[in-house]
Amino acid sequence: MPTRRVHHLAAATAAATTALTTVLATLAAAPAAHAAGGLHLVRPGESIQQAVDAAAPGDTVQLLAGTYYGSVRITTPDLTLRGVGRHSVIVPGNAADGTAGDTVCATAGHGLCVAGTDAEPLRGVTVEALAVTGFPKNGVNIASTAGMTVRATYVHDNGQQGISQEKSTRAVIVGNESARNAQSGIFLANSVVNEGGAADTEGTLVSGNRLSENRIGVTVRRLRDLSIEQNEVRGNCGGVFIVGDEGVPKAGALSVTRNRVLANNKYCPPNPRLDFIQGTGILLTGAEDTQVTDNQVRDNVGTSSMSGGIVLFRSLVGAPNARHTISGNYATGNSPADLVDADTGTTNTFARNHCAVSKPAGHC
Repeated sequence: MPTRRVHHLAAATAAATTALTTVLATLAAAPAAHAAGGLHLVRPGESIQQAVDAAAPGDTVQLLAGTYYGSVRITTPDLTLRGVGRHSVIVPGNAADGTAGDTVCATAGHGLCVAGTDAEPLRGVTVEALAVTGFPKNGVNIASTAGMTVRATYVHDNGQQGISQEKSTRAVIVGNESARNAQSGIFLANSVVNEGGAADTEGTLVSGNRLSENRIGVTVRRLRDLSIEQNEVRGNCGGVFIVGDEGVPKAGALSVTRNRVLANNKYCPPNPRLDFIQGTGILLTGAEDTQVTDNQVRDNVGTSSMSGGIVLFRSLVGAPNARHTISGNYATGNSPADLVDADTGTTNTFARNHCAVSKPAGHC
């Protein structure tokens, strides 16, 4: 049974990699193949923001290869912002020479802002096939959207999150690479700054992304109804963090499946709220009803209180995990154990996992 499971996971990973390569190649080779709406072509040295402001719903703003200075803010529904791959690069500008771009987004410290309102979420925006790097806060900052797509972007070396999304539903975040961001490669939350119960994302999908050398690969905080699947999460301090608390509704009703979570062994120092992070594969804290299935979780090694392959951990306010199913995972080479149940919850299930060591014993 373990051997067949490894073969299944390897085949799924190979298929996901092939699909991602096809998406990237297609987008790079056919940058203008968007039939609906008008096309606004932007060349290096021209303003992306001016093109975005001139676009109508359904239009495409197409970037050629080159470097573009300044932050960009999208508030038009059904707009597509597309580059030709990682050679279409958005970097910080300078207010003194007129290259800061959108002042609201630039002042907030973000590279690309996609913004609706609580009363009227921004619908149907697509950002694809471009790079965003070097911003003091988030590379891509998304708030109050519905049906947002972020695809085939390269978001790297930003001061906080790579891709950050809050107050949003039905997002598709697929085929991106997010690396060396100071916080999470992908960060999803009910609200970045407010407390409160978990929000229903209505089926947000995070799939086929490559997340490396961030503090945390993927963080999901106070959300429900979301899938994290077929991502490669490698070389971060922590891999996948599902974070909840005592709020109602509780975080959970999530799926974490068929991911490769490998050697997330960077060291990230502690802060006033959290122990240092090192060697954590998949962490669940203060959440409920989450399926963690058919993942490869290997070689995550550390001495933090949260270290281990797949870890159930008490929340900061002491809320236990409840009714999680941890099954069919291939977890090996993790330390202090492949499966760690360091929580007080008693309704979580471990079944059919291939592993060598669990704490407490009996979960493998």
